[in-house]
Amino acid sequence: MRIVQINGGAKGSTGKIMMGIADVARTQGHEVMCASPITSTNRDAGANCGYYRIGTYNSRRVNVALARITGFNGCFAWFETYKLLKKIDEFKPDIIHLHNLHDSYINLPMLFSYIKKHNVPTVWTLHDCWAFTGQCPYFTIAKCDRWKAGCHNCPQYKEYPASLYDNTKKMWQLKKKWFTGVKNMTIVTPSEWLAGLAKESYLKEYPIQVINNGIDLDVFKPTHSNFREQYGIPGDKYIVLGVSFAWGYRKGLDCFAEMAEKLGDKYQIVLVGTDDEIDKNLPKNIISIHRTQNQKELAEIYSTADVFAMPTREENYPTVNMEAIACGTPVVTFDTGGSPEMLNEKVGRVVPVDDVDEMINAIQDMCVRREKENDCENLAGIAMKTRFNEYVTLYSKRCSK
Repeated sequence: MRIVQINGGAKGSTGKIMMGIADVARTQGHEVMCASPITSTNRDAGANCGYYRIGTYNSRRVNVALARITGFNGCFAWFETYKLLKKIDEFKPDIIHLHNLHDSYINLPMLFSYIKKHNVPTVWTLHDCWAFTGQCPYFTIAKCDRWKAGCHNCPQYKEYPASLYDNTKKMWQLKKKWFTGVKNMTIVTPSEWLAGLAKESYLKEYPIQVINNGIDLDVFKPTHSNFREQYGIPGDKYIVLGVSFAWGYRKGLDCFAEMAEKLGDKYQIVLVGTDDEIDKNLPKNIISIHRTQNQKELAEIYSTADVFAMPTREENYPTVNMEAIACGTPVVTFDTGGSPEMLNEKVGRVVPVDDVDEMINAIQDMCVRREKENDCENLAGIAMKTRFNEYVTLYSKRCSK
């Protein structure tokens, strides 16, 4: 097969999924072309054969600015999309796999017109809710369900992807027009939660399949380190870990501040993925570790922690939960999105959203339980290559129809 993948980046969680699928497909003899917008983080992605950068730094800035000024996300980038489609046409794909299409790097009507005109079998992985809303990737915090019948009067149009004007009513109508009517398209979601939402949206005309995210079990496994000694954490003190690369209210940063006050001296909260600005607002008794791209170091921190806390208020299918479990660390999470789907009573606890006191109770209970038994490493998540193979199998099924 000849496979084209398009995503908003070549790095980060969704970028790793795109590139990982490409690597697995190539080992099976398939040809793959991956495309994403040029950014400061994907400069070395060209080393991976078959990678195409969309646009330039300047065109990216212009298209993002136009979308923010007008509220029409995905309506610009004409020249960049023309060049991409020309490249795709030369590649002659058997299937196109779409990932994140938001944030103005591609012209959506041009892309979907091409897919419909050439009747190319298509797989679209939804990594959030953006595909069926007028603008937002998530709406849980806003408690909004306007997306079901038609967005309007958006309560968060100034959030990512930010706009100066609320044009969500028109954008919802346009996206419905663009994204429906594809003859051979399958929607994939990483969680049952997101699949359920997609079935309530205008995307319900398509087959909807769940393929969970996976993790690298060669990296994320119980790993010894001197983390406690390095940070001066006594052996009789429980470590409560939080990991995110977009800390804020959505990820429950305020909850960690509250827990740091209430848990007491027997517990040490460690947050990974912070920065200097976040540090200014953190209680002094929280250990802050800035963003790391070193996965082995992250596995060492997961393994040292006694419990992994996930007070996220909006989520799809968080890989950090699986990474913690694979390293032998139980998880306590808010009951939101697909977060509970990977947990059972042996490896975690689910508590109501915003109930910090119940999360503290669960953390204390899990820490005591971990003294008695540690069976998390035997219940690790499925390896990511297994998940990537599921995509290649899906490609073959779509192409045979």
